[in-house]
Amino acid sequence: MTKAMQVQLVETAAAETWGGDKALLSFSDNGATVHATVHATRATGGPLVAAQRAARRLDGMGVAAVQLSGDGWDLERRWAFWAGYFNPRNDNRLDWGTGDAAELEELNAREKAARWVREITNGTPEEVSPRVLAESAAALLHDLAPGAVSHKIVAGDELLQEGFVGIHNVGRGSVREPVMLQLDFNPSGDADAEVDICLVGKGITFDSGGYSIKPSGGMATMKSDMGGAAMVTGGLALAIARGLNKRVKLYLCCAENLISGHAYKLGDIIKYKNGVTAEILNTDAEGRLVLADGLIAASEQEPKWILDAATLTGAAKMAVGRDFNSVLSFEDESAQRVLDAAAAENEKAWRLPLEPFHLEQIPSGFAEIANIGIDGSPGASTAAAFLARFVRDQGRNWVHMDLSGSYQPSANDLWAAGAKGHGLRTIARFLQES
Repeated sequence: MTKAMQVQLVETAAAETWGGDKALLSFSDNGATVHATVHATRATGGPLVAAQRAARRLDGMGVAAVQLSGDGWDLERRWAFWAGYFNPRNDNRLDWGTGDAAELEELNAREKAARWVREITNGTPEEVSPRVLAESAAALLHDLAPGAVSHKIVAGDELLQEGFVGIHNVGRGSVREPVMLQLDFNPSGDADAEVDICLVGKGITFDSGGYSIKPSGGMATMKSDMGGAAMVTGGLALAIARGLNKRVKLYLCCAENLISGHAYKLGDIIKYKNGVTAEILNTDAEGRLVLADGLIAASEQEPKWILDAATLTGAAKMAVGRDFNSVLSFEDESAQRVLDAAAAENEKAWRLPLEPFHLEQIPSGFAEIANIGIDGSPGASTAAAFLARFVRDQGRNWVHMDLSGSYQPSANDLWAAGAKGHGLRTIARFLQES
């Protein structure tokens, strides 16, 4: 078995031979030291970023096992190190280096949820079909709360029978049937208990763009288009592990967006369960079409809050990059709840605009709305406006998260390539405090 490298964190400078106060790492016979000095962290963003960057460097050096040691580590610094040390290509082993029972419980809960999110999102589109995604999410949550979780999977033509036409239309081009996971976390056991919160996640397990086909460069990472479904599941998993005592219903809208003789086409019109009709002007704007079904189902429960999450638009990434997730809501209070949750969990989130006039920027000559906005309209905002048509009262107590920061196409100094899990802690905190 590989011997673990001892890694400590200090706020003093390295020896001059390692670069002095500009050095992030130094080494000795005893292991490695992360130097979170004022000078070194000014460029990196503080000790948390220093810990994560150091972890990436150690992974890049092939260090396969680490034990955190010394007094310089606290809960958040340990977690930042894990976030950077995780690599889907390597089976890196990390000893948290703490005997504090409460700290270990929280770290292990975070790791279980985040590892599931990162691994299911990084799975190949051949391995992770719509049904596999739904079944895996259900299994994770049943394992955490076996007596409090029940679920149902609605698949194939059953979707039409229950009125979930968006998921069915997007997924009918694939030989692998589209599905909706309907999961109920009900810790009270009372079947008549009110639903506190509904979560809705986009679960497009592969997105070719359909007949509005993506170029290869844009399609290469589209196994990650189920990141919203993964993130709301992971967020609920972490909240349950933290002792969540609210009734939450989870809706995952899962499909493959492929091309075939049976695939949906530009010019098609979908009539939803709530009566809204939507014209298809771009089959690559499919995420909003499947989320609409989940939002209708969520609204029927009349919960206190609805939150959906999706890797929905390139426009959001253009606006905030890959370090922030985007938050959109008509209501200041609703948006602020998510922003506050992100800040409390050391995750980055940024509010993008959503106003009633954005509803006017998705017109159609043949239906009530189109699935893309008019030329020059803000893509993230009009996508959210589309979703609002399927939320009770066109958006009451509803927040949409466009997961701009959830996936890293190639490794950088903070993250390995692939899913990051960035956002699940925000959702967990939102569930706990809303």
